[in-house]
Amino acid sequence: MEHVGYVANKDDLLKRLRRAEGQVRGIQRMVEDDTYCIDVLTQVSAATKALETVALALLDDHLAHCVAEAAAAGGPVAEEKLREASAAITRLVR
Repeated sequence: MEHVGYVANKDDLLKRLRRAEGQVRGIQRMVEDDTYCIDVLTQVSAATKALETVALALLDDHLAHCVAEAAAAGGPVAEEKLREASAAITRLVR
């Protein structure tokens, strides 16, 4: 199995993901309970930010490890890792 760049931050990422999961479940309950729209939207925004934080941490780790190692090696692997990173950034900002 290939070593992943986020291995050092895995526990923190899992903690953040569990928190986001709890937020999403809370949003489900709010909708089930017919909570006021703005209050639901506020919680959706918080859950979105929590997931964005995870995504940015993963991207940072990917750039610092996977892309940096591939760039040092050069060649087609480096080009592919750069394309992957660029595509990931594009997905995040959409």
